[in-house]
Amino acid sequence: MSSASLIKTPAEKVRVNGWVFYTSTALILLLTAILIIAPQEAGKMLGVAQAWLSRSFGWYYMLVIAAYLVFVIGLAFSSYGKLKLGSKQDTPDFSYGAWAGMLFSSGIGISLLYFGASEPLDHFFNPPQGTPGSNEAARQALQLTFLHWGLHGWAIYALVGLAVAYFAYRHNQPLALRSALYPLAGERWVKGAAGHAVDGFGMFVTLLGLVTNLGIGSMQVSSGLENLFGMQHSNTNLLIVIIVMSTVATIAAVSGVENGIRRLSNLNIVLFSGLLIFVLLFGPTLHLLNGFVQNIGDYLNGVVLKTFDLYVYENNAEKSDRWLGLWTLFYWAWWISWAPFVGMFIARISRGRTVRELVAGVLLIPLGFTLAWLSIFGNSALDLVMNHGAAELGKTALEQPSMAIYQLLDFYPAAKVVIGVSIFVGFVLFLTPADSGAVMMANLSCKGGQVDEDAPHWLRIFWSVVITLVTIGLLFAGNFEAMQTMVVLAGLPFSVVLVFFMFGLHKAMRQDVQIEDEQAELAARGRRGFSERLSQLDLQPTQAIVQRYMDKQVTPALEEAAAQLRNLGLSVQTQLGKSKSLIGLRVEMEEGNPFVYEVSLDGYLAAPSESAQVEGGESEVRTRYYRAEVYLHNGSQEYDLMGFTREQITRDVLDQFESHRQLLGRVYS
Repeated sequence: MSSASLIKTPAEKVRVNGWVFYTSTALILLLTAILIIAPQEAGKMLGVAQAWLSRSFGWYYMLVIAAYLVFVIGLAFSSYGKLKLGSKQDTPDFSYGAWAGMLFSSGIGISLLYFGASEPLDHFFNPPQGTPGSNEAARQALQLTFLHWGLHGWAIYALVGLAVAYFAYRHNQPLALRSALYPLAGERWVKGAAGHAVDGFGMFVTLLGLVTNLGIGSMQVSSGLENLFGMQHSNTNLLIVIIVMSTVATIAAVSGVENGIRRLSNLNIVLFSGLLIFVLLFGPTLHLLNGFVQNIGDYLNGVVLKTFDLYVYENNAEKSDRWLGLWTLFYWAWWISWAPFVGMFIARISRGRTVRELVAGVLLIPLGFTLAWLSIFGNSALDLVMNHGAAELGKTALEQPSMAIYQLLDFYPAAKVVIGVSIFVGFVLFLTPADSGAVMMANLSCKGGQVDEDAPHWLRIFWSVVITLVTIGLLFAGNFEAMQTMVVLAGLPFSVVLVFFMFGLHKAMRQDVQIEDEQAELAARGRRGFSERLSQLDLQPTQAIVQRYMDKQVTPALEEAAAQLRNLGLSVQTQLGKSKSLIGLRVEMEEGNPFVYEVSLDGYLAAPSESAQVEGGESEVRTRYYRAEVYLHNGSQEYDLMGFTREQITRDVLDQFESHRQLLGRVYS
């Protein structure tokens, strides 16, 4: 049976969280208005701020990004890696294949098309160190591209996804950013103004990333159409592309995770893989395979050095600082700005997975394909420029990056067909982050409901419309680069929130492991005593017998236990009379997990008789027997109440409560 109902009491109805919704909306619209009304002044001011941030906090960004990566890998390899994101009985909501597909698509957007050929060429012509246009610059170009798209960014997604999922599915907190701070300041802080501020600012950072995604996506698709049909670049064409892309993304967001987003993810994998294989097979295949292996080696060999490389000892320090701000620091801030909605989406689809599964899945499943894509397209572009005189491709990569990949495909057979397919691939790649982002923005705007219950449709549509209007306004005001600058600036304060996530997550895991170890010992002692009692009874009761026992003995006993707990001044919620097969009570604690005691009518197949085992008989019909099984907050305790008197059941509830209270006292003291 699913344990989702075992540790949750009925939730209040989903409704808008006014503090988060109105403040984040006002902040977003105010910023957009300033950037549109005074584009030059705002752009200049933001440029100065970005330059100051790069000079003053470059060291901090490098350290904190490294800390995120070390932290999540450390969790996966530690004893905490076996902890499940949910109760013991929770099973994953999605098959491994579907889960892997959604992980792949959630963080891989149309930006890979945009930067796949253009970024290596840009680093080739404008390296942070060394001679531009040299073989050394070409090799370094792929190493830097791998750094920007490699383990560090995916570790940020893993951290947010892990923190949100852990507190949502193990501690019954809302599926929201604020929940990850629960162990550091308690439930009052999480539910108060400070919690609203974390969610509100998370929405603001998320919108910056989504607007950047839509802007890049629309320019990418528009450039492809211009290349395919020989159209002139115009704002009208760009506007049509934005509206079409946003409309389809909104429809997918309304259809929800289980329908639209999962299907788009599967389509993403097929199309993306097909385009990659085509370029590999019809290009210099052997050179590309050799390059991929060498690029992997260069990346792994230099990952520690490049993680902390601030180009302090370069002759032209000003040039290196500017490059660092435009590329590495921008990427770290961009990953952070995407982390709230991608991390929440990862959490949304990862109930029932272990900590180790989530970290390994997020770090490895999308990473392998990402690096293969960047290596094959990057090396193809570099080969054309360096060895085949494709100077125009290099110029385009610097001046109009969105067009670079289409010019590259012009060198391949059936170019027009392939470019048409790549435009469609870009369109689909844009959709998954866009619709999952709208869903997560809507979810952050709400409170109440079950942990995995998504926001109402109208709210998803609202955020899709806001994202679209902000993008259109910035693009047509000629100030889209200012929004990209804002990504870098907003990433700085949110990176501090992620540091708190690490401390909160580690503290909660350490406490949970201590509690689980002590509860396991208590349960083991209890099971030995109960097994002796039940072995004397030798019962294999029917469903009707156990149901009657629950009605006549267990329900009154729980009512009595609830009354005694209320006499102690505790707030007790009961699930009596609401279901025939599951009854219980719940007590919220000031610190730590709530106390949950529930009794479930569970059915089991009886073991084959000894004669059937000896004779090897296969045809014997195995009967079912039933148990009144006890569940606490951490799942089944694997003992049965059948044979207990009413007074003994009441005493068992109170004893379990006292054990739970003492455990929390020892852990949180």
